[in-house]
Amino acid sequence: MFISGYAVVAGAAERLVLGYDSFGNICGRKNTPVEGANLSGLDMTNKKYVFFLNSCSLEIQSLKISSLSLCVSSCPQQQLNSLEDLQSFARNNGSFLCVYNLSISSYTLNPQAAQLCPTLPVPPSKSFPLFNRCVPQNPECYSKYASVLISMVNEMDVFHQILSGILAGRDTVIGLSVLALALSLILVLTFRFIQPLLVHTLIALVVFGLLFVSGILWWLHYDYRNDPSTELETEKENVKFLLGYAIFSTIVTVVLLSLIFVLRKRLQFAVQLFRVVGKIIGRIPFLLFQPLWTFLILIVFWVFWVAVLLSLGTAGTAQSTSGGQVEYRALSGICYMAWYHFIGLVWTSEFILACQQMVIAGAVVTCYFNRNKNNPPPHPVLSSISVLFCYHLGTAVKGSFLITILRIPRIVLLYLYNTLNQKENAKHLFNCCCCWICFQTNCLRCFNQHAYTTTAINGTNFCTSAKEAVCILARNSAKLASISCFGDFLLFLGKVFVVCFTVFGGLMAFNYHRELQAWVVPLLLVGFFACLMSHSFLSVFEVTADAMLLCFAIDMEINDGTAEKPYFVDQELLAFMSQSNKLTEGRKHRNTRPFQDNEDGTELQPMV
Repeated sequence: MFISGYAVVAGAAERLVLGYDSFGNICGRKNTPVEGANLSGLDMTNKKYVFFLNSCSLEIQSLKISSLSLCVSSCPQQQLNSLEDLQSFARNNGSFLCVYNLSISSYTLNPQAAQLCPTLPVPPSKSFPLFNRCVPQNPECYSKYASVLISMVNEMDVFHQILSGILAGRDTVIGLSVLALALSLILVLTFRFIQPLLVHTLIALVVFGLLFVSGILWWLHYDYRNDPSTELETEKENVKFLLGYAIFSTIVTVVLLSLIFVLRKRLQFAVQLFRVVGKIIGRIPFLLFQPLWTFLILIVFWVFWVAVLLSLGTAGTAQSTSGGQVEYRALSGICYMAWYHFIGLVWTSEFILACQQMVIAGAVVTCYFNRNKNNPPPHPVLSSISVLFCYHLGTAVKGSFLITILRIPRIVLLYLYNTLNQKENAKHLFNCCCCWICFQTNCLRCFNQHAYTTTAINGTNFCTSAKEAVCILARNSAKLASISCFGDFLLFLGKVFVVCFTVFGGLMAFNYHRELQAWVVPLLLVGFFACLMSHSFLSVFEVTADAMLLCFAIDMEINDGTAEKPYFVDQELLAFMSQSNKLTEGRKHRNTRPFQDNEDGTELQPMV
């Protein structure tokens, strides 16, 4: 909260979004004067665009463009060849292209007009939506203009590059996030009313998406590499990252296609598992709405996080220079605050997802350990939310913190990758470390889910619940793993489907702006959001299945099926567990609990 408050007070995000002139005025708003700058503090409400006086010969000095910039109401659509043309344009359009203290009548009379007005001829320009700048349309000027802006971005540190990437692709990122949301909703409905045909359709779409995206990546890499107009540094970076994306996508495609081929005959177990899970969700229909609330909360948090990030990126003090111009000097320590802010993004996002998992697990536990299956408990979701906020917020905080600890090295490795991207050994080490950390993160996420379910059953703290979950899983690891792995794999394919088609949309969208946009940050951001949203929606089925299986294992351990201690399991779940563990094929594993007959010979009897 301290970082957020400081960023809002010290930063000026609208200065970066709207643009500002050389005199400290933010375009599109009313400004306050800066001491020592006579042309500051002007009302720029109707002047929304930034115009550079020498847009065809921009230069960079200390990460700043040396050309004078002004706020104008409109950009010149046609080439202006003389001061008379500038004067006529100002009178006809109300857009003044010379320094503010030079009146229109003085354009052709003042001997210093050549220094106070733009360099002639003024090329035609267009008010491009990127940062509200007047971008020259002359091919030669356009190339120099774009090259200078991109060179300035390349010389910034990692924090400002990320910030620039987010702002450059903000509209595309928002649109692709909506696409990921729509795909996630479709998958939720698919898994809710799952049938074998739908499973095979999903697998076919995933296979098609993987092959298609891999092919598109290789084609784009070939197209970029052989394009003679690829001269700008950002385009060369796009070629490198397209090659990396293509190789990674190809490896993932080969691995997943191999797994699908190997497990194709066992996916019928996943179909049966989701039928049982669908029956449980049918008793608690409000579980399907939990991802929507989680998504809305995440959106509010992300908007707040981006607003604070923009404020941090623009935190600085305005100081006048010789000549009456104004420059903003960044405050010390901002970079460290930015890294802290990134850690807050990961931790808070994981905490919100952990709260959703605990709510779902609590509702499933409440319904499972209900003796009267025909009369489910009222409002299990609301009851689970109440228990979470009253007793178990600390459990969610600890679980999300453990995942954050594993995610931090990935952020550090990303920074090292950008620093050492010219060294092949560093690249290989980076890729290996990222794969290992990703694997560990997924394992820890699964472990946390079982800890949350144990917390919902016993009401114990995170550490005690985690220890109990480990013991239960160790005693039943072979049985539970064989059942849940196929369901988890099918859900993973669903997440791959969402990410795959969202990234494909990102490739098509960003390919239209080759010159001005670097793909790295926006595309990674889109992939991250798509993965997070698909996980948020599909985790309803994942957490429900894991909680159901863990409840079943505990039920078999604490009860013996007698009249005094009847089982809580219902008939359909018991039939599925018996079939999946081949109880009906023989009694040779009679001594294996909890899925066999108990030690005194009492047969498993479900609760009806």
